[in-house]
Amino acid sequence: METVTLGSTNITVNKNGFGALPIQRISTEDAVSLARKAYGAGITFFDTARWYSDSEEKLGEALEGIRGNVFIATKTGAQTAEDFWKDLNTSLRNLRTDYIDIYQFHNPAVCPKPGDGSGLYEAMLEAKEQGKIRHIGITNHRLAVAKEAIESGLYETLQFPFCYLAIEKDVELVSLCKENNMGFIAMKALSGGLINDARAAYAFEAQFDNVLPIWGVQKGAELDEFISFMTNPPQMTEEIKAIISRDKGELSGDFCRGCGYCMPCPVGIEINQCARMSLMLRRAPSDAWLTKDWQDKMSKIEECLECGKCMSKCPYGLHTPDLLKKNYEDYKKVLAGEVDVR
Repeated sequence: METVTLGSTNITVNKNGFGALPIQRISTEDAVSLARKAYGAGITFFDTARWYSDSEEKLGEALEGIRGNVFIATKTGAQTAEDFWKDLNTSLRNLRTDYIDIYQFHNPAVCPKPGDGSGLYEAMLEAKEQGKIRHIGITNHRLAVAKEAIESGLYETLQFPFCYLAIEKDVELVSLCKENNMGFIAMKALSGGLINDARAAYAFEAQFDNVLPIWGVQKGAELDEFISFMTNPPQMTEEIKAIISRDKGELSGDFCRGCGYCMPCPVGIEINQCARMSLMLRRAPSDAWLTKDWQDKMSKIEECLECGKCMSKCPYGLHTPDLLKKNYEDYKKVLAGEVDVR
């Protein structure tokens, strides 16, 4: 069983973390069963956030009675110290615990620091002194903010998108974390569903001994696959190298990663899926994306105001309205049978 230690935290876990964002989309019963199955198989790191609707509450129920055997990471998107304390106390209550192992600032636009006027970092330190949190972390989608967090020496872990579509600057962040004895937690290891070969995804992450990937799962079959890797980890074979090379070619350039930070849309467009529909049609069973429900969701693109709000919040600098239009035009051609994606 491969393990990873998260920098100076001395948290050592199996190289499979449980990403709890997707369990907000399933019933409490199914979510609890899934998390307990993960724990029973040896997965002991669970990551969630206040922004993930009822994810914390579901994890709290699942991990009750085994709290001392697992590590819980959650996040706050608070902008003020007052809201920080509200979030923290809500998380503690939801998770049915009196401490959080890693408490993370959730994708802040700037790196919180002592004396910056927000009071956020000072609140983190106070929460740590009170024993309500054990380690201070930060998550981000912006290279500049992530690098600043590493170099500041203020944080014990960084959570950042990292998959085999990573660019060289992403890989440099991993090395920088290692040099600074800072834990690296890899989110979006499946690129929000665009990567459909779990073997290749796992083999890529396994090359980095300081990286803990957290896999977002919401189905038993998905979890079973990652559990199987614990005793039979995929190797970086020529076959897997070929898969990665093909996907890098197909997914190079501007494409929506599905992170959702552009949301909500003023007219209700589900941007984080609609803006990458062309890719999903070709990389997943297309029938699931051609239902009446999804046709209705895609048609809302016609109501786009081009207000620019989504663009201003996109951490990748994408021209989201243009992406939406291109994906909608392709979608209509697929529906009309002009383009075959099967």
